[in-house]
Amino acid sequence: MSLLFRHLRAHHVFGANTDVGKTVLTTALVRASARTHPVYYLKPVSTGPLAAADTAHVRRHAPSAHTECLYQYDHPVSPHLAAQLADRPPISDEALVNAIAGCVRRAAAAGLQNAHLYVETAGGVHSPTLSGTTQAEAYRPLFLPAILIGDANLGGISTTIAAYEALLLRGYIVDAVLLFRDPYYRNHEYLTQYFAERDVWLASFEKPPHPLSSPDENFKSTDAYYNRLDSVLDTINHLDSAHTSRLAELDSMPERAIDSVWWPFVQHADYQHPATVNVIDSASSDFFSVYDNKHPSPTASLLHPQLDSSASWWTQTFGHAHTNTTLAAARAAGRYGHVMFPAAIHLPALKLTEAMLRGPGKGWAQRVFISDNGSTGMEVAIKMALRAWTKRMGVPATTTEKLGVLGLTGSYHGDTIGAMDACEKTGVYTCEWHEGKGVWIDPPTVGFVDGKLGVRLSSGMGEGWYEFDSVNGVYGVQERMGTELEKVYREYVERVLRKQEAERKRANGPRLAALIIEPLVMGAGGMKFVDPLFQRVLVDVVRSGKEELGLCGIKGRGEGQDGWKGLPVIYDEVFVGLYRLGVQSAGPVLGVHPDIAVNAKVLTGGLVPLAVTLAKEGIFKAFLSCRKDEALLHGHSYSAHPVGCEVAAETLKEIGKLTRSGEWREARKRWGVVEGQVEGKESVWSFWDPEFVRRLSEMERVEEVMALGCVLAIKVTGARKGYTSYAAEKTFSLLNYLHVRKDVAQAPETGAPGGAPYSVHFRTLGNVAYFMTSLNTKPAMVRDIEVWIR
Repeated sequence: MSLLFRHLRAHHVFGANTDVGKTVLTTALVRASARTHPVYYLKPVSTGPLAAADTAHVRRHAPSAHTECLYQYDHPVSPHLAAQLADRPPISDEALVNAIAGCVRRAAAAGLQNAHLYVETAGGVHSPTLSGTTQAEAYRPLFLPAILIGDANLGGISTTIAAYEALLLRGYIVDAVLLFRDPYYRNHEYLTQYFAERDVWLASFEKPPHPLSSPDENFKSTDAYYNRLDSVLDTINHLDSAHTSRLAELDSMPERAIDSVWWPFVQHADYQHPATVNVIDSASSDFFSVYDNKHPSPTASLLHPQLDSSASWWTQTFGHAHTNTTLAAARAAGRYGHVMFPAAIHLPALKLTEAMLRGPGKGWAQRVFISDNGSTGMEVAIKMALRAWTKRMGVPATTTEKLGVLGLTGSYHGDTIGAMDACEKTGVYTCEWHEGKGVWIDPPTVGFVDGKLGVRLSSGMGEGWYEFDSVNGVYGVQERMGTELEKVYREYVERVLRKQEAERKRANGPRLAALIIEPLVMGAGGMKFVDPLFQRVLVDVVRSGKEELGLCGIKGRGEGQDGWKGLPVIYDEVFVGLYRLGVQSAGPVLGVHPDIAVNAKVLTGGLVPLAVTLAKEGIFKAFLSCRKDEALLHGHSYSAHPVGCEVAAETLKEIGKLTRSGEWREARKRWGVVEGQVEGKESVWSFWDPEFVRRLSEMERVEEVMALGCVLAIKVTGARKGYTSYAAEKTFSLLNYLHVRKDVAQAPETGAPGGAPYSVHFRTLGNVAYFMTSLNTKPAMVRDIEVWIR
């Protein structure tokens, strides 16, 4: 993934099938390169007798080339079977990829100018590697540009196109397609036109002579054949041109972006120099591959791995370029494209709806509304809640009465105006049209401070610190009911609501019509881990329906037959839901479910935007009548788009597998979670090591630390607090430069693709730095990150 050099052009050679002439044409490329360039040939895996190996053929006919084979097996069968038959330790995909990357880096470190390197695979694109993973899949982390050797045999048109599409689906850059000319099947004629329409270089060559029985005569015949292939030089020139063009484009991207792109959440005055722009060439697993043409070593790769430690704004679920979700997207795009959704149904939307009701909506939700992103999903939720409240209270939907929401200080529900209005008009998440409509309560928070875990009360509660022995002691909400803190919280919430109701009556202020919370963690507001007991109490108080608290304006209507009480309760689980915090939903942790909930981000595995809003049947019925204008008139052209729905359904299926994995069990065990827990009760845990979290909180300049699931949040000390602070960014700034502190050729292997040294791309929220894994980040990778953070 991070192997790009100015002085070395490297290509991966794939075959459309076995026995299509891959070694012959690769040898032709090697010979042609060797005329004017230093050239390297690498065969990662070879099966069969050594004398007949591909490396032996290249050495015979291109003796000036540097040739190497990494793994040789005697049995002339598929690599995965040859590995099984050999009495040798198994070779993992990671070890194989790292070995290839090491060879490429060593070739680059030799410093030979204008060198060429060819990595020839075995068999076809989907032929298995030593582990059994297909080659297209296993070699994807390397992300070398590809040369595809087409199939000139009967059926070869189909296999060539299928192989090409298999590479495209995995993001490979296919620089050229080469194949033999068969005068009978004439596949090259059809494929020339096919690939010309797709702007892909195709070159065809005469077929090689049949092997002769005499080794000497066979060598002469084959060598004479290679000498006749002068047209290979055209392909060499094309490959060189493609390499040069790629470098030129990468070089130009920062300035072009500065001149034309308007970035989200970026002050452009701070990003006027090309060096400040992060150029992402590709991505794989938990890493970006970023372009850096200012490396001090002239033989170092211009690309280096960069850990995506914000999970690309909290979206990545299985890491980047996950094949199963990519295929799901292709499957739906090929079957449907996009189809309109009102009063219609397609299978991806139906599968997603049913999966969400079986999953996070189990036991409380009966309806699913599918939209395009978290902010939109929240706007839908707010519309649902306000209509349900007005219907209950007998207030016309066209009322001019001011309505507001009850929420938490520092809340964030998205950047669309309606979602913004459910938040305070303070801080940075605001704009000229933003009008905060409601009341917001400052919540108590959970965290490790100086090695101790505790709950810190907010100023409105009189402040204070309550220490706990374990994380699950804090999150054992049911066991904490009836404690001193529960009484403190209840009195505080009721006091705030009573004051708000008195103020409303005095000044004709807004009526509270919904409760909206980000359960467990308030993300964009500073990664605040809210005491779950407080949120449970908040919901309980709201559902008490006490008229003096403004929760029930008409006697007898506080408890309807429509499934909700007091105020409709909305859980904004756009960030926290679907195991981002280690639990599928916050409901079982808090011990109480919402009336409406919104999921996004993890929902589609980080591939495409989509959101779902779950609701109780009673909320749905508030819109049910004989009048069309009383329906939920909310939607957009791409509502429930099949690609997003299919990807989401696939994501939920993949997550289900992970929850049963040994790696998850081990992580839960480290946090003291006992398997086989009581149905409906959810224990909390994290992929981050508990001892690491505790010790991190004891470090100088660290004020507080907390972790749940994938998320690690570190609040640093400093006079300036809040979003505009640069304290966290400065504290962890060295993480951006780790890759230049090692010799690329000699560095030990890391957990990054290809084993290369890596830097860390992280995001801050003022004086808070946060780091986020995917749901399948390897434990060894997490441990490695922990070392760098400390």
